[in-house]
Amino acid sequence: MKHLKVRDRIVETASRLFYKNGYNSTGVNEIISESGIAKATLYNHFKSKEDICIAFLCFKHAAFIKDIEAYTRDKKEGLQQILALFDYLQLFFRDKEFNGCWGIKTVAEIPQDNQKIRTVLQGQKREFLELISALVVKNLKIDKQEEITTTARRIYLLYESAVVESHLHQNDWPIKEAKQVCSQIIT
Repeated sequence: MKHLKVRDRIVETASRLFYKNGYNSTGVNEIISESGIAKATLYNHFKSKEDICIAFLCFKHAAFIKDIEAYTRDKKEGLQQILALFDYLQLFFRDKEFNGCWGIKTVAEIPQDNQKIRTVLQGQKREFLELISALVVKNLKIDKQEEITTTARRIYLLYESAVVESHLHQNDWPIKEAKQVCSQIIT
């Protein structure tokens, strides 16, 4: 049990630092210092900074998926459950710690040939797209798989661009506009 708590502390510390400062700007020694552990302890849990990064991505993604699923599920079925994706993003944007998408930030910092991290991120984005597809199936009267896929992809692209642009502009107008465009797509 103690082993798990130490690992969790490392992941939570690295997650906070990676998300705030970026992957390349956060050193292993900073993670060690902020976690209050010895270097050997860190390397007992993780073989490399890349492995810590993957744990960070998994930590952030698991919390995101759990929270956004719960948030959308609590909304009235129909269009409101789909548009709730953007309401959730609005809440995320208002958080004082908002710093954009941790996945997009990370992929922008890694070398193009880093397939290990890129594969993890692609899988997480696929899972989010599947969540959107499930919302489309549940809440829209669409029978053709091709149309379900296209609609879900469009919503996904609106959401992802709203995250990036709201972070860039430090303003929520991209979220509001993306929600409006999404509403036009699904009605």
